[in-house]
Amino acid sequence: MFSYRFDAHLVPDLIANLDPIVDGWIAYDDRRATEAFSSEPLRRHALLAAARGAAADWILAVDPDERLERGAAERIAKLTSVYRRIAWGFRLREMYSPIDYRVDGLWGEKIQYRLFKAYDPANCQFKDFHDLWYPSSVGFKARDSGLNLYHLKMIEPKRRIARRDLYDHLDPGHLLQDVGYDYLADEAGAVFERISPGREYHPPHVDDGGLWMADIAAGMHGRQT
Repeated sequence: MFSYRFDAHLVPDLIANLDPIVDGWIAYDDRRATEAFSSEPLRRHALLAAARGAAADWILAVDPDERLERGAAERIAKLTSVYRRIAWGFRLREMYSPIDYRVDGLWGEKIQYRLFKAYDPANCQFKDFHDLWYPSSVGFKARDSGLNLYHLKMIEPKRRIARRDLYDHLDPGHLLQDVGYDYLADEAGAVFERISPGREYHPPHVDDGGLWMADIAAGMHGRQT
């Protein structure tokens, strides 16, 4: 499941990527929002409730600018065969080209827990952003799937700057992320790795150079350039 807004044009390739992996998908169309960043808790509640209403057993939460590696279909079938309350994590690979990702420092340590058993979100409270897809009260045990999740947004340099500016605008005191957001546009000491053979994502990505988010620097909080 996913929501989309400025990145709506990326959805067809996302669905092509997910098609071998999931039985179906649920989407939240956020294109009528007028603020720079609409309520993430609201979108998550809507998606989780819809998944529960559709009698989903497991949930895979992604964004339109993300792709799972080719081997995910076979592996996820095994990961979801367990009956315990587990949240499976994916190694988040921040792409700096369609085939290279950054690995120095915290860049090589990012993990996102996006595959988990469906649950009732009725009484759950989420942070504005940077939160897990499930509360600690649900009792999931976090485990590493060993699979890569490729994040395409960082490929374009102007998106790295725009992403920093957006989060600084939304969280000026860095209350939701202690490390702050300057690192998103800092390339000092950058080290990269190429996607290993057999771990590619499909379909291949050809970047359009667009912003894919609100342009805070230009004062266009509700639309992109």
